[in-house]
Amino acid sequence: MRFIWQGILYIVFLFSFVEGYAQSFKFAHVTDTHIGGATGADDLRRTVNDLNNQGEIDFVILSGDITEFGADAELKLAKQILDSLQLPWYVIPGNHDGNWSENGANTFRTVFGGETFFFRHKGFMFMGTNSGPNMRMSPGQIPRENLVWMDSVFEANPDTETPLIYINHYPQDSSLNNWYEAIDRIKQRNVQLALCGHGHANMLYDWEGIPGVMGRSNLRAKDSIGGYNIVTVSKDRVIYQVKKPGEVPAASWAEIELRHHHFLADRKAYPRPSFQINTQYQNQVRVNWTFEDASDIGTGMAYYDKLLITANTAGQVIALNINTGERVWRFATKGKVYSTPAVWKDIVVVGSSDHCIYGINARTGALLWELKTAKAVLGSPVINRGIAYIGGSDGTFRAVEVKSGKVKWVFDKVKGYVSTLPTIAADKVIFGSWGNGFYALNKYSGALEWEWNNGHANRMFSAAACYPVVSNERVFIVAPDRYMTALDLETGKVIWREKKDPFRVRESMGVSKDGKTIYVKTMDGELLGISPYDNTMQIVWKSKLQLPYELSPSALVSNGNYVFVPSHSGLVSAVNAQSGEVAWQYKVSNGMVNPILISKKNSIIVSTMDGKIISLSYQP
Repeated sequence: MRFIWQGILYIVFLFSFVEGYAQSFKFAHVTDTHIGGATGADDLRRTVNDLNNQGEIDFVILSGDITEFGADAELKLAKQILDSLQLPWYVIPGNHDGNWSENGANTFRTVFGGETFFFRHKGFMFMGTNSGPNMRMSPGQIPRENLVWMDSVFEANPDTETPLIYINHYPQDSSLNNWYEAIDRIKQRNVQLALCGHGHANMLYDWEGIPGVMGRSNLRAKDSIGGYNIVTVSKDRVIYQVKKPGEVPAASWAEIELRHHHFLADRKAYPRPSFQINTQYQNQVRVNWTFEDASDIGTGMAYYDKLLITANTAGQVIALNINTGERVWRFATKGKVYSTPAVWKDIVVVGSSDHCIYGINARTGALLWELKTAKAVLGSPVINRGIAYIGGSDGTFRAVEVKSGKVKWVFDKVKGYVSTLPTIAADKVIFGSWGNGFYALNKYSGALEWEWNNGHANRMFSAAACYPVVSNERVFIVAPDRYMTALDLETGKVIWREKKDPFRVRESMGVSKDGKTIYVKTMDGELLGISPYDNTMQIVWKSKLQLPYELSPSALVSNGNYVFVPSHSGLVSAVNAQSGEVAWQYKVSNGMVNPILISKKNSIIVSTMDGKIISLSYQP
């Protein structure tokens, strides 16, 4: 009898093994649905209906760009359509869900319950992460908090031999600033395949030895109907087939071998970001202290006494000791923060994607007041004589009394949402919005002094990310349409507006300390000086700086001696304001550099989107 039971147990064990590790299954790979675009909603409805009429699909993976602009209404509509899907489904955001998001990439989490996923299915692990970039134009970036999450998931699932399939919206290459941080993590496991969207086409890749698949967009594009991929997984291979709603699956377009690659034994050297530049300038610049957060940092910084105040995408406003970098206090909001804090007397003012503007005790981090609005507050406050001027995503710009938190006035005719830092000049509050609007409001009453529109229908061309610069009674702006524009400060009339090829300006600009030069950074990594006096776009100064292709919208700042130039790859450049020579450079990380804070004499503080803050001192 004992031998019979041993035989039965062996059969049960063998069956369990086969079920866990050898059973084939199918899932659907749906991506780039772009709800909010012309046909996005209809195309997704057709796909959902098609999937509901199939009997062999176990689950659905949606690999990003669920919406066109990450708007609240778009996300809720996408969720409504997907709720009719009669299969388990797993979703991650893409760049369109976060980069132009009126809600600060916060609503995706509240609507879908998160921006990552992890699950097991028939002997495989599936892991998906966000790709960014969130709210600021740059290459993609897996958020710092997602990397921390990956570590926690792997710690909770120590079985390193279980096959892993990894999903991100972007290809796992340098189109992501920190591709290597994800790849280095998944290579610690038995990763056998990685999936992505983003390119709207079916393609095969090799990401450092990891087989990769990009899936086609669900959109119909120039066809009459959209489509997706059915993925058949067996013990040793994956088969991809295009499926158009109402039609039979097409012949397979890809077969990928699944196997254990034993990456831990791989001694091949793969490209990684170089920090050699820090050695080159080690006699010119030194590090005073560093701080690394567990989340992304997408804001600038402010001073208060001996404190440095900033915020992160975990929703925290944090204060660091200016001399040591040690955290002194933190205040928790309920949403991601992209608003740069401002300080007046002992009060910090900051907006949050949780729909609130906060007044916080600058010394202790205690809440003093809270102002609720209808939508996220992504704009940064500028404070003038005890009044904070700040724009939100509810079509409203507010003047708020810093001491009490009471609203002094509102302007409720903003087109799109505000994410910029306003400029105050000649009793006017000047700012752009993500609806191609550009406004000058009366500082005292909120009355509209003038409004300018760039004429574009596509809001991606809005002059909404740059910090407007004022000099010589003129307002200067740059935008993604690659135009630089000079407006009359008093009337808003165009003095000149030029697209000066080959100098491709975008969103990064600043002004010299004496106001006599307007600095612009081009997409080709050049730093130029523009005259504020001429009636055309006249380049009066060119630096010797030459960066690679460059997207960071962060403002340029100058202390009179140097122009400090941020980049989308963690590099800070100090350029001599007279000669244009590069004085020194320092690479903080490979993430986008936020607005730089000029510190005490011969010192600056730099933060990067991947959660790093560093204090640098330099030789004059």
